[in-house]
Amino acid sequence: MSSANVVALGGGHGLYATLSAVRRFSTDVTAVVTVADDGGSSGRLRAELGMIPPGDLRMALAALAGEDPRSRLWADVLQHRFGGNGALAGHSVGNLVLAGLTEVMGDPVLALDELGRVLDVAGRVLPMSPVALEIEADVSGLEDDPRVSRVIRGQVAVATTPGKVRRVRLRPTDPPATEASVRAIERADLVILGPGSWFSSVLPHVLVPDLAAALAATSARKVLVLNLGPEPGETAGFSAERHLHVLSQHAPGLRVHHVVVDSASVPPGSEREHLARAAALFGADVVYADVASDAVRTHDPAALARVLAALAGGTDSSDRKDTSSWP
Repeated sequence: MSSANVVALGGGHGLYATLSAVRRFSTDVTAVVTVADDGGSSGRLRAELGMIPPGDLRMALAALAGEDPRSRLWADVLQHRFGGNGALAGHSVGNLVLAGLTEVMGDPVLALDELGRVLDVAGRVLPMSPVALEIEADVSGLEDDPRVSRVIRGQVAVATTPGKVRRVRLRPTDPPATEASVRAIERADLVILGPGSWFSSVLPHVLVPDLAAALAATSARKVLVLNLGPEPGETAGFSAERHLHVLSQHAPGLRVHHVVVDSASVPPGSEREHLARAAALFGADVVYADVASDAVRTHDPAALARVLAALAGGTDSSDRKDTSSWP
């Protein structure tokens, strides 16, 4: 087990996959989680209580929970979602627990740390900002004239829009970062961004000024993990290259050491050449590896862990275009 200090940025199922991988080789993990969700249980609690949306934070805690039976039981309980048709229908237990802890303790970070102790979390889970954020996007293809863009607000609305997302912003403008998340990035050995919903889970991190500054200042090795494919709504029709161009447009000064891509997602040939040129925008090399699960199209935690652990240890992949043969 490595002592590498790892920070993973993201949200939702993408961050859950990253954390499930990272915990296999490090016991010093910090998750920095997006707080823009406005749908489902999180959206209801955000609207009713004025709190930051807890759902992605809860999932990160569950991903880092201890392996002993008690911790796993609590992780399962926190992930449990109520059924039925009453007021609790659709709420997850963990969201309600975090809401209660936040009200009692008066601070969402203290609430997350306390619940982390209950779960014997291997590290720490932090919100990217102490305030709930709203995603605002310029979307084309919703008007008769394809050149005309319409402003769409809200994470759920952006994720499900039938149009083409051109650019996203955060509201409030220039939101604050959680101080602890900035410190974690500054002292990290390895920083991982992605995979996840590109416009609502990945890009928001580079749009918070203090987080962007910390990413620029840190001496950590920085790794970008690409999605296995485009997502309906947000990135329908996107190539791997297009994902990188969009990130570069939103964070033109961002520097990254490695871009991890599933070998089967980008077949050898001209597409890989285009992707290499896009990665060069960040000063990065492309690391190809078999990181997809055979059963479902999600990242396999064990396979992703092997690649990330090697990169954390400083393995030079610049002359290894395909690392699918890594042990």
